[in-house]
Amino acid sequence: MHGPYLGEFMGTLVLILMGDGSVANVLLKQSKGESSGWIVITTGWAMAVVAGIFTATAFGSPGAHINPAVTLAVAFLSGDWSHVAFFWAAQILGAVAGASLVYLTYLPHWKVTPDPSTKLGVFCTAPAIRNLPANLLTEIIATTCLIVVGSTFSSKAVSSTGLAIGLGPWFWGALVWAIGLGLGGPTGYALNPARDFGPRLAHAILPISGKGKSDWGYALVPIVGPLIAGCLGAGIIKLAGIR
Repeated sequence: MHGPYLGEFMGTLVLILMGDGSVANVLLKQSKGESSGWIVITTGWAMAVVAGIFTATAFGSPGAHINPAVTLAVAFLSGDWSHVAFFWAAQILGAVAGASLVYLTYLPHWKVTPDPSTKLGVFCTAPAIRNLPANLLTEIIATTCLIVVGSTFSSKAVSSTGLAIGLGPWFWGALVWAIGLGLGGPTGYALNPARDFGPRLAHAILPISGKGKSDWGYALVPIVGPLIAGCLGAGIIKLAGIR
């Protein structure tokens, strides 16, 4: 059993399981990786992207978007909108499932971690300085970078024959790693509406010991910002003639 929707579900599940898992490893008390820092988190997310793309592809989604902003950009560029809603649904459900598995993996650690904001930080992003217009701008810039630079990997100007099979996911992982290191400080670099919304929803519904609120007042920033960037990125790609 395979197909594009299952591929998007499984790829996003793996992305969140490994990405949020790396955050849990750093933030939660008495974890082996406690306090190991930002480099571990950014590296974990980079490798999670690689694993998620390979998984999505193997399960039947050759485009391996695992990100609603990428799906939106592809729809604008191709003119094919038939899969957008189904891809988004699969990506969000996969993100909820992945976050739920992180919760189960670190089950004893929620009780010994006292700070509710730390627990929420395992699941979703939060700004270093809460300024919603500035936070939105950061997400737009970072995600536009993701869309535009990512599109160059398959450009004929880079390689007339295209990338070797299996190389593309590593390039995407390196790109997300660079974005995290360079642009991730202000907001935690969501880059992906499903990556933030799905785990935030999981946080709201899971019986996490001592959890606080899910901060829905901020939730639109990591959803709207990347979607705006998907449109902007597609426009830049079209104007530049990248193909």
